[in-house]
Amino acid sequence: MTEPGNSRIQSEAVRVALLFIDGVGVGRKDPSVNPLARREHLLSRFGEGPGLPLPEGGHYHPVDTTFGVEGRPQSASNQTAILTGDPAPALIRRHVLGYPNPPLQALLAERSLVKRLVAAGRSATFANAYPVAYLDALKLPRNPSTAPAEFTFPPATLRRLKASASTLAFAAAKVPLRILDDARGGAGLSHDITGQRAQNRGFSVPQRTPEEAAHIFWRVAEGMDFTFFEHYLADEAGHAQDFGAALEALDTFDQFARAVIATRPEDARILICSDHGNVEDLSTRSHTLNPVPVLYFGPPAPELDALATVADVGRTVLRWLAVE
Repeated sequence: MTEPGNSRIQSEAVRVALLFIDGVGVGRKDPSVNPLARREHLLSRFGEGPGLPLPEGGHYHPVDTTFGVEGRPQSASNQTAILTGDPAPALIRRHVLGYPNPPLQALLAERSLVKRLVAAGRSATFANAYPVAYLDALKLPRNPSTAPAEFTFPPATLRRLKASASTLAFAAAKVPLRILDDARGGAGLSHDITGQRAQNRGFSVPQRTPEEAAHIFWRVAEGMDFTFFEHYLADEAGHAQDFGAALEALDTFDQFARAVIATRPEDARILICSDHGNVEDLSTRSHTLNPVPVLYFGPPAPELDALATVADVGRTVLRWLAVE
């Protein structure tokens, strides 16, 4: 029997944009340890209360990151949960940091929400652009390039390279990943949004404002059922306990996200989420046990009130696109 909500969604034109930011939890409203308490960001959500009202009728939902598994939530397992809709840490009975291990790789290969969307005739794209050398070293599908690789990896580095949960989720569906040529041509985004970090590392990419990046995001998303963007600098700043880097990363992401929301097409639904806490408590280098905020912008979606864990974000994407 088809749920009434699913029937309604299938009858409407719907596409979904997921803006993912690594390492942002719901912490204390304490500016001495929480950079989000020094700003009025979209993600400035606190345990003491929901924070300021969101623009454009947005909604905030805090969700669990632990899945009842002992230990601190980690990126590989929780990103796998988001990108499959399955409770990955509970399934493998542990939290896995960094990059997916073989059990998580197998889960992504079989249950990637991107793979399931494509199998159901839906379209999906990853807005981030990568160096050709990185994608080729990991044998990940990519867009074609006529230019030589930007660099080569030393053999020792090559042996240590691992693919992220996000790239594996798209590779499972054989969706080509964007390269820096795409970023240069206005058809992809650098991981830092503006391109400054890529330039600092010697890559030839244009520098853009967060607002210009938002325009490119919707250009990339045109005609796509599902569009994904990933930003991980807040998590890096949290591990480094670096207030300056944290504020820079959070400021840039906030400006970008606000511009994406302000220019949202009528048929698009926007979700913003993280995988685990970190940057909201710079008194520690470790991930936190805090819930993470899920923000939603779009037409009424009362089903989001039932969100419980980060895996429910992936399940919601599948449900909205009528893939079960």
